[in-house]
Amino acid sequence: MPSPAPIVPVILAGGSGTRLWPVSRDSLPKQFQVLTGSHTLYQQTLQRVADRSLFATPLVLTHEDFRFFARRQAAEIGMEVTVALEPMRRDSGPALIAAALIAQKLHGEDCLVLALAADHVVLDEPLFLDACRAGAQAAAEGQIVTFGITPTEPSTAYGYIRPGSPAGAGGARPVAAFVEKPDLATATRYVVEGYLWNSGNFFFPASVLLEEAARFVPDMVAAVRAAVETAIEDLGFIKLDAGAFATAPAKSIDYAVMEHTRRAAVVEGRFRWSDVGSWDALHELAEGDAAGNVTRGPVALLDSRNSYFHSEGPLVAGIGLDNLSVIATEDAVLVMPVDRAQDVKGLVAQLKTERHNAASEHLKAHRPWGSYQTICRGERFHVKKIVVEPGGRLSLQKHYHRAEHWIVVKGTAEVTLDGRVFEVRENESTYLPLGGVHRLANPGKIPLELIEVQTGSYLGEDDIVRIEDVYNRP
Repeated sequence: MPSPAPIVPVILAGGSGTRLWPVSRDSLPKQFQVLTGSHTLYQQTLQRVADRSLFATPLVLTHEDFRFFARRQAAEIGMEVTVALEPMRRDSGPALIAAALIAQKLHGEDCLVLALAADHVVLDEPLFLDACRAGAQAAAEGQIVTFGITPTEPSTAYGYIRPGSPAGAGGARPVAAFVEKPDLATATRYVVEGYLWNSGNFFFPASVLLEEAARFVPDMVAAVRAAVETAIEDLGFIKLDAGAFATAPAKSIDYAVMEHTRRAAVVEGRFRWSDVGSWDALHELAEGDAAGNVTRGPVALLDSRNSYFHSEGPLVAGIGLDNLSVIATEDAVLVMPVDRAQDVKGLVAQLKTERHNAASEHLKAHRPWGSYQTICRGERFHVKKIVVEPGGRLSLQKHYHRAEHWIVVKGTAEVTLDGRVFEVRENESTYLPLGGVHRLANPGKIPLELIEVQTGSYLGEDDIVRIEDVYNRP
């Protein structure tokens, strides 16, 4: 008998997640954040497909800005992944077509693809795997399967699926209709009539998705195929061609294919699931105290109830609060009624219009080599804490407008300055004059931590002339 087609997990990890601001921002979106449990949402997604007797090595699609996050966070949990880079966001249609084409190149024309969003929460892994096995049966028969979730309430936050009949392989049923997010009265009727929440996760033979996409969106398939065929290998990443990918219409796979194909089927998932689209979703997922409060991080409450508190540093203290959400990071605090969580996206848009840095950027900036975080800044100075991971190397660079002073507080720094290479150890420092060609590296086995004091007439991050960079950044 022929061996079964491999199941290739495809993890879509390129979203922005603005409704979870201020924790999720453009510079580090929600899929790479720890919001439930002890791992990031992306890591939890990878762990659900870790069984190599069932799944092949995951293929991750993410944005260029997050490629090192995707690899590093996978390595932290002992997972090997293949990472493909989208040059820009074009929605799930082009992403899944690219995934199908790359999966075929890696695993053969007959491979099956399990497409999962990296920012969802699944609380019942055995039931999730049962749904995957059922989806694999239906996909092996040539169907494009979507996972419909058994509703726990009449939610207005999700789209719905109306299943048809009869049931086929694995209990999959044909999709009678996809419907948009309803009002509460309509959602209540949908639950009574047996509709399912549309999870936006899919299972399909790569060849079938490509055939159906070629029927309904041939221009999209042609553009993505060109982007994949002219992709290059860059530091172990698959980098899709930007020019070709940019010509693909930006459209979800639902609008591009699923609402038109006659090969759409739905498998009912009985696992607890959330797309974590807002702070109230996280509130509902967690188990509250006797007063209905959910807390994460340093929080102290007195006479408060039915509220959600999330702090990433400062102590959040509340008295006499009811039905509030309070989310605190080191540089921003969000306070709102629990039922206004869907309005966060509009607030972030307003902050971006007003050019607030905190709308998009975190105080702590992550880089391929480690991170840096602002401690204090003024008109002609900027003080940062810099952490360089073992083996990390910053670019060989120079600045036109600033000088720098480095004080090592942990580990050993290897410093290159105008052709001279020397070490700076704990409690030692060095000075880098304006215009000096320099590089910082960590040759040790532990993270290197140092304090950087910048002084000069202009201290913007764009005052960097990279002469050589091991990470191939411009």
